[in-house]
Amino acid sequence: MEGTTWAALTAALTVAGAIWTWIAFRRRGAANGLRAMGFTLLPAAAWLTGTLEMVVEIAGSVTDWATSLVFDVRTWVGVGLGGLAVVLWVVSGFIRDRQLGRAQSGTGPGDAAGNRTGATRRREELPPASAGTTGGSPIDDDLADIEALLKKRGIQ
Repeated sequence: MEGTTWAALTAALTVAGAIWTWIAFRRRGAANGLRAMGFTLLPAAAWLTGTLEMVVEIAGSVTDWATSLVFDVRTWVGVGLGGLAVVLWVVSGFIRDRQLGRAQSGTGPGDAAGNRTGATRRREELPPASAGTTGGSPIDDDLADIEALLKKRGIQ
């Protein structure tokens, strides 16, 4: 568009905004009238700074992209492949969680004789986590004091 076309568009939008501003002042008061005046001045500011042309070019580019998205088979194949990738990623997460849960419960796969795998065998060789030491740490002593208080109060 040429400069005069942009000026005509700006003038039309400003006139329409001025009418809207006048109606807002008359019917809804000063606050709404001032807000409408602010919106009325935006097309003139956009034209004077050159952003009006930029906005129209961006809108045209987005429209071209959207129409090519809707009507292009190659684009839909790409969207389908992206969706398939997401589904595969989610399913692999579920499978991994099931395998980890099975390994932690001790029902993991073993050999034909029922022997556990190496990771499960190593886990069974470790002492239980709740087994205390004979020396007694400050944390164990504090917990023992708390348990004694709870038992004394009849809470536990």
